[in-house]
Amino acid sequence: MICSSIYSAFDLEWYPRPVRDAVQFFQRASFQEMEPGEYEIDGRDVYFQVIDLETKPWEEGKPEVHRKYIDIQFLFQGKETIGFVDDSGKNKVSENLLEQRDLLFYEEVQDLKKIDMKPGDFCVFYPSDVHVPGCEREGIIKIRKIVYKINVDFYKKEVGKEEI
Repeated sequence: MICSSIYSAFDLEWYPRPVRDAVQFFQRASFQEMEPGEYEIDGRDVYFQVIDLETKPWEEGKPEVHRKYIDIQFLFQGKETIGFVDDSGKNKVSENLLEQRDLLFYEEVQDLKKIDMKPGDFCVFYPSDVHVPGCEREGIIKIRKIVYKINVDFYKKEVGKEEI
């Protein structure tokens, strides 16, 4: 997992190229004007979703993972808390939607850590990262976030297996 801000002063060259491309995209795009929905960048290898939602109480968050795509969650507007932890492989599945939506929900996970997000922050969640997005930080509010999706096979070709 990687967590930072598009306003960070350090050089983007530290990131693998697909992540660097996503951060540069977040810096350039005008998300205020976009309608909620899904937009392709490089077919189904790289696409993004514009999502407007209301944060939920922490207790209502659902731990999730993806196996075919890397999620880069960028907070454009509002404040949220995201939970995260490494996938132990021992979590009990509550709903398996991997075939339909590349989404697997767990009933609960142990040792969940929290990240407080503000506009400009982003987190990269790899298939080994359980995450609980969209939780309230300072009460229940409306937020706009961008979820940038990178196909794992595409990512491996772009950066080489040794960098994963």
